[in-house]
Amino acid sequence: MGTSEQTVALNQDKHRFELRTDGKLSMVVFERVDDHTLALTHTEVHPDLEGQGIGSNLVKQVLDYVDAHSLKIVPLCPFVATYLKRHPDYQRVVSGQYDVNDF
Repeated sequence: MGTSEQTVALNQDKHRFELRTDGKLSMVVFERVDDHTLALTHTEVHPDLEGQGIGSNLVKQVLDYVDAHSLKIVPLCPFVATYLKRHPDYQRVVSGQYDVNDF
């Protein structure tokens, strides 16, 4: 199954978005800032899957989820901040109190 066919799942209890690829877990960890804002603090791709676009696919799906649920983010994770710089159209999901160029 290709990376674009994988779907991210929200795990509220563990405060993370999860993506399973060939049984291997990758994730974006978050902390809730308020009812409408998530601080994305860490992205982790399973070591066996690095360099295959899993991280970018994961972050894209997280940002799409955030957008679809009218949430905002604070991109504390360097991987997420870099993704946002490369895809400025997602700037719309960054909390107005933050500028992606600050990260």
